Formats: sequence, structure tokens, C-alpha cells
Amino acid sequence: MQFDSAQLETFAAVVDEGSFDAAARRLRVTPSAISQRIKALESRLGQVVVMRGKPARPTAAGEALLRLARQVSLLELEAIVAVRGTVEALRLPIAVNADSLNNWFLPAMLDLSQSLDARFLVHQEDEEHSAEFLRNGTVLAAVTADPLPVQGCRVVPLGKMRYLPVATPEYAERWLAGKPLADALAEAPMVIFNAKDVLQHRLIRKVTRRRMDPPTHAVPAPGAFHQAVRIGLGWGMLEDEVAEPELAAGRLVDVAPGKYIDVPLYWQHWKLESPILDALTAAVLRAAAAGLRTS
Repeated sequence: MQFDSAQLETFAAVVDEGSFDAAARRLRVTPSAISQRIKALESRLGQVVVMRGKPARPTAAGEALLRLARQVSLLELEAIVAVRGTVEALRLPIAVNADSLNNWFLPAMLDLSQSLDARFLVHQEDEEHSAEFLRNGTVLAAVTADPLPVQGCRVVPLGKMRYLPVATPEYAERWLAGKPLADALAEAPMVIFNAKDVLQHRLIRKVTRRRMDPPTHAVPAPGAFHQAVRIGLGWGMLEDEVAEPELAAGRLVDVAPGKYIDVPLYWQHWKLESPILDALTAAVLRAAAAGLRTS
């Protein structure tokens, strides 16, 4: 079976943009043309590939097709560059965890954009779950905590992010002073990023050797998360480069001196012989070498 490249491009655009109307604007065609292409693709496959919702999402069959669509688009673009000798705008869907995006990863995007006309489509996802975006074809590469390659992908170690458990002095005096740390942590409110964030619970287990479920505040934005800890809403795990200046200035204190969590990170990308993917990977590795612990 052969696929129509215009139908594949349309399918990827619908998934990226989240609706038929937005895909039509991106491809500069009518919404009716988008609908006709998707229906023709589904008719050819004998399966529905897009769930018509808000946002539009690929079905299970569509996830396998989405990966093919992105690979075809990337290879077609590279062939055009090779023939014409010019670089056209690149759309690079990638998945990155919030803390990497907030710290060391943006220089990699800048690095690549200075040599290629790149347009990044960043999906923010916890490092423990970002590999799923590779499995379902949403992205061509991801920062992940998983050292095992997704089928059809390569894995490159990046380094580690270190997190320190910190709180304000006032918070520590109210919630942690005058009692064993293990007992205090069972009752002291803590700040988590979202339901997928287990760093604080990992630190508790490391200190107490027990599983606990203390009161939590979920603050799913990096800047707001940091600020929640800084104002004393709860204790939380902050990246060392964020926490250390605050500790040195006395604005924060170490909740469990000498205890920390290191999170190894990996770069997973499609196993394609692609100059564009090679350039992206090289930029990511340079940024990681500058911004992560490598020992």
C-alpha cells in the first residue's frame, strides 16, 4: 500500500494544530479540503485515524500512521534541501520536561536555529512519561528518564539534574523544628508540580525508609512552583542551580542536609540517517554538557 504524501501531511497538521480549521490555516487550504483528505486517508486504510474532538487526537491506528507521516515529511524536506541547496523551514516536534525546558534546554533550540530555519513544537511532559510521545508518533525526539530505547529509536545519555529539598526558614521553624525529621515530614505540607511529580515522595522515602502521603499543593508551572516554595507554601525539590543561591543568601534552608535526588536524563530520537536529526542531537548534547552534571 502506498500513501499520498499530501494526506499524510494533512493528518500530521490536524494532530499538531488540534483541529481541522487550524490545520487548514497552516496548510493554506480550506477546511473542506482538510476533511476530504482525512476521509480519503481513512477510506484507504479502512480505519478511523483521527478522533474528532477538541483537540483532535490520533486513534490507536492513527498513532502508527503519525510516526510514518513525520518521517516522510522529514526525509522529503532533506531531499528538497539536497536538490535545491536551500534550507526550508523545519517543524521539529519534541518532548521536554519542564525543568529542562526552564534551565538547560533552551540554548539547544537557539543553537540549532542559528544554523537551520527551525520551528520547534515543544510538548512539555514529565521526564518519566515523555517517551510515550515517541511511542505514539507525536514527536521525533524527547528528553526522557528512560534509558531503554523506544522501538525504532536511539538513546544518548545526557547527564543528571540534581534536586535539593528546601523550604523557607519560617516554614522550617513552624513545621520541622523540635521533632524527628521523619515525623515532621509526615505532616509538613509539600509542593509538587503535578500528579506525575514523585521527586518529593522519593526524598521522603530516602530519608525515612517509609512511604508517606503528607499534605500537598500541586502547582504545575515551573516559575509558580519555585515561588510557592520561596514564599513558604510548602517544602519542595528545586534544581540545585536554582536552590543554591537562595540557600547561600539564607532565603531558603535545606530540609534534609546531605540528601538530594539525582535524575539521569537521556535523549531519545528516531533511528533515521538524517542530517537534521544529527544536528538537533548535536545541539542538545552541547547544551547538556554545559548545563547538566555529567559525572
